[in-house]
Order: sequence, then structure tokens, then C-alpha cells
Amino acid sequence: MQELINRAKELLADGTVARVLGWKAGDLPYNPEPAYFEKEEDFADFVYNGFCGANLSKYMIEASKLEGKTLVCLKPCDTYSFQELMKEHRVDRDKAYIIGVGCKGKLDIEKIKAMGIKGIKSISGAEIEDEAETLTIDTIYGEKSCAYTDAMLERCHVCKGKDHMVFDEIIGESKETKDADRFAEVERIEAMSPEEKFAFFQKELSKCIRCNACRNVCPACSCRKCVFDSNKFDSAQKANVDSFEEKMFHIIRAFHVAGRCTDCGECSRVCPQGIRLHLFNRKFIKDINELYGEYQAGADLEPRTPLTNYEFDDAEPGIVAERG
Repeated sequence: MQELINRAKELLADGTVARVLGWKAGDLPYNPEPAYFEKEEDFADFVYNGFCGANLSKYMIEASKLEGKTLVCLKPCDTYSFQELMKEHRVDRDKAYIIGVGCKGKLDIEKIKAMGIKGIKSISGAEIEDEAETLTIDTIYGEKSCAYTDAMLERCHVCKGKDHMVFDEIIGESKETKDADRFAEVERIEAMSPEEKFAFFQKELSKCIRCNACRNVCPACSCRKCVFDSNKFDSAQKANVDSFEEKMFHIIRAFHVAGRCTDCGECSRVCPQGIRLHLFNRKFIKDINELYGEYQAGADLEPRTPLTNYEFDDAEPGIVAERG
């Protein structure tokens, strides 16, 4: 991490960049948050460790409007989102200095707590330069430990790869974390009967409190004004009006990002209710791959995507409708 801090300070001092977008320490050892750093003394709070899961690419939409360049730290998976935003002309590449940061998988504090580890005071082994495969957790009840991989976010187990799609320079090494099939859970749901599918998603979505965290964090949700914030349609309320309303919000949002979602998993990571929202998007990704050929949003700057580019051999609507 020190190499990253030193390089950021250097680029800030010589005027190459006007600010640095990274992560700062939160009030707990496992909740760093996105932050801007504009002066050398600001870096006293700079952190980059296994809990820095936030995808900073969306913050670059507003940063692109500021004077001067913004240095942004992007993990390999984040660069897919940044490149997709470039394709949609939502970020200005000339206003960004991208440091691709190494990643050995990001951690999920809820997984650690689910192991019965409570009263956490500090966690070691989460540092990016640390080769430790075990997290050592100091709690008010004594020292606990768990395997690093057991505490990783779901998205890291189905990682798209450790190559940065766009960068100016790379600092830190990455470690391969993929050990599961990306579409295994989608296939499990596809195998359910219609009644079982409905019950599954009814249970998941009934937990929604309409906090809009998923929408606000999603790089593909980049509209300046969301239809769900319109008072004209009485859709600005936070609490659910009835059991149908929260389904419409998530289903419509999934359709809006279809073909553009990079499967960064931020929607599920920030959901305070633990709803596995990425399953909607991953189902669309799987269908797009099978109907139109393998496609990964953000992997290149090709402007035409499967859902915006018509080919004579495209699947007919009837074929699509027959799918599970």
C-alpha cells in the first residue's frame, strides 16, 4: 500500500493530477469508504486492503466534470465498469489517471460474522501485500481466525480475471481467486418450477426496504434522474406500498442494465438486507451469452452490444419466450 500512497503523492505534487480517488479508513476496521485526497496530509487516512470492495468507477462520472485530472484506483473488475462508462460517454478518459491496483479477492464482513465471530476490534491478514491465507481477528472475546477465501465476497469466487482492461500504470500484484462456476446458482434457479422460482424471488425481494443503495452504487445506473424518483408516478417513496411495487423496481432496473451490467456485484455487496440482487443481472448475462454469443460488458470499447446490434441470425422472440 505504501508504494501506492507514494505514487499518488508524487503525481499530486507534480500537478499530473488534481486529486486522488481512493479509500479512507472508516470508524471500524472493516468498513473503509470511498474518498478524495487533495493534500499530502490527507493520506494519513488512506487505506487499501481486502475490505476495499467499493467499485470507484461510478464516482468518475462526477469527477470527470471537475477541473484537472483525477487519479482513480481501480481493481481489475472495476476497470470493466469504467470501460463500459467510457463506451456510453459517461466518463472522460482524458480526465482520469488510472492506477490499476492489485487484488487478491475482497472480503465480506457478513461472512465473517456468520461464522460466529463477533465483537471485532481489529483484523490482520487483509492487507493487499500480505501473502497470508488466514485472517487473524482480534475480538473482545479473544483471538479468532478464518481462511481468507472463506471470507471472500461471492463475486471473487467467480472472478472474471485479474487483468486490468484500462490503466495508466499498475501497482501491486493480483492473485487468482476463481474457484466456482459463475452461473451455477442461476442454473439451480432455472431448474426450479415456476412456482418455486416465484417463491424464491418473492422471499428475496420481500426484504427490500427501497433504500436505493443498489441503484446508487451501480455503475450501469448512471441516469441523472431516475424514473423511480418521479413524484408524478408516486414512486419516490422509500417504503414499499404493496408486495408488487418492490418487484417492479428490481425487475425494471435489471432490464435497464441488461447488456451493460459487468457483473461487478456491487448491488448485492451494499444491500443492507442481504438480497442477492446480482442473480437478476447474471441471468440476463447467461441468456445473452447463449442467445447471441459470449459477451462480457466492459471488456472492450466496441460500441455495439448484443442488445443494440441487430444480426440476421439473431434469436427470434418466440425462442426467447420459451426459455426458463
